[in-house]
Amino acid sequence: MAERREHGSRRTSRDGPPWRSSLLVAVVAQVGTGWAEHLQPGREPLGWLGRVLLLLGPLLLVLRRRYPVAVVAGVCAVALGYLAGGYPYGPVFFSVALACLAAVGAGHRYAAWTAVGLLWAGHLAIAHWLYRWLPPAGDGPAPWAGEGPVIAWALAVLAVSEVVRVRREQRARDRAERAAAERRRADEERLRIARELHDVLAHGISVINVQAGVGLALLDSDPEQARTALRTIKAASKEALGEVRQVLDTLRAPGAAPRTPAPGLDRLPELFAQAASAGLTVSLEGGADGRGLSPGTDLAAFRIVQEALTNVVRHSGSRTARVRISRPGGVLELRIDDDGPATGGDPGGSGSGLTGMRERAADRGGSIEAGPRPDGGFRVVARLPLGGAAARSTGAAGDGAKGDTEVGDDG
Repeated sequence: MAERREHGSRRTSRDGPPWRSSLLVAVVAQVGTGWAEHLQPGREPLGWLGRVLLLLGPLLLVLRRRYPVAVVAGVCAVALGYLAGGYPYGPVFFSVALACLAAVGAGHRYAAWTAVGLLWAGHLAIAHWLYRWLPPAGDGPAPWAGEGPVIAWALAVLAVSEVVRVRREQRARDRAERAAAERRRADEERLRIARELHDVLAHGISVINVQAGVGLALLDSDPEQARTALRTIKAASKEALGEVRQVLDTLRAPGAAPRTPAPGLDRLPELFAQAASAGLTVSLEGGADGRGLSPGTDLAAFRIVQEALTNVVRHSGSRTARVRISRPGGVLELRIDDDGPATGGDPGGSGSGLTGMRERAADRGGSIEAGPRPDGGFRVVARLPLGGAAARSTGAAGDGAKGDTEVGDDG
């Protein structure tokens, strides 16, 4: 909160009228021109009109952020009037430099170049042709050799203004890129949390839904079996609530270590036991361990198997499923099969199961293939690189759209 207030105060001071810098330019112009008057005795003495012209430029600078084009034109006109008065050369050009810097920095480079060019053309006319009719009396033409420093000064002012403009634009691009990166990270985190909650709740509620149906059907004829179903509901709901609480704890205390480790392949036996309580017998081929896997890949593999089994419970008439885990060629391959047929039911499903599995796989640089088997069953095949989140950008862009077959309802 304090940082936000501090940022707001800095932004307000930066966006408000630049009184301090304008006042500093006014003081330097008044004092510096007084010294220049003693060093240039041939120029017209400063009177009240000269002092007013020296003050008028800094006064216009106060509006340079709101009206940069008008200010640079006005300041150059004031400086030209000062030169026409025959007053000493000096800090009057500080106002021109600052106005030009503000205009170019605001993106009005051509207006600034035009104003400075017209000021220089007016200076040429005064110094080489109009001096006869302008003060000081008896003044002669200025040497042409003296125009070199004037041109160099004008080019230096424009060059510095362009450098400042480029740096401001670069800073603005950097800020926009950082903001976009923050939004992307926030979106990815929201998507991750949504997937996690979906997988946890979908599996738990599917088990509860099946057991609630069993309990209702057997409540009168087989009370003991109904009590077993209620105990299964209690255990499944407790497990789901614990995992949801873990996700919410992570949200409440970002950066803090979770109280319990994230689930991985080593918890597949627990998952199979929960599936068995919902009437689904699962057989495993391959090792149910996460050795050699990064924590993110281990969690993704577990959630993919969990969601695939949840889909079997919801949408398949088969009461058996087979899970095969292998690691061919540096890839973790998960294959989940059921013998079908599809029931078409969707008890409470959100229709995003396969989508969530694809997103998880793509997030780790892998892919998902899902579709009906020729013999009437359904198969889900996930391939995850053992190296972890490899090439996330290419995986997220391509794996969800290439080579995947999505047929039928998903959970």
